[in-house]
Amino acid sequence: MVRPLDQKEASPGNGVTVAFDAPSRAAVDAFHAVALAAGGTDEGPPGVREHYHPNYYGAYVRDPDGNKICVVCHQAAAVAAA
Repeated sequence: MVRPLDQKEASPGNGVTVAFDAPSRAAVDAFHAVALAAGGTDEGPPGVREHYHPNYYGAYVRDPDGNKICVVCHQAAAVAAA
């Protein structure tokens, strides 16, 4: 069995991150804003995360139950804006 990074039993707070592929960076921004307005908490604002790859633009939130959710766009900025 694969354990979470903290080596504890899986729970909403330390278990799986669900990720969704967004069609644009604007969609990532919109997801983050709506998630926070619906009661989620910020786990990483929208932005480029070059440690994944140069075009990784993502945002992370926790829903009210503690589940971590990511929405990411893998397009270059010029492509994602089109």
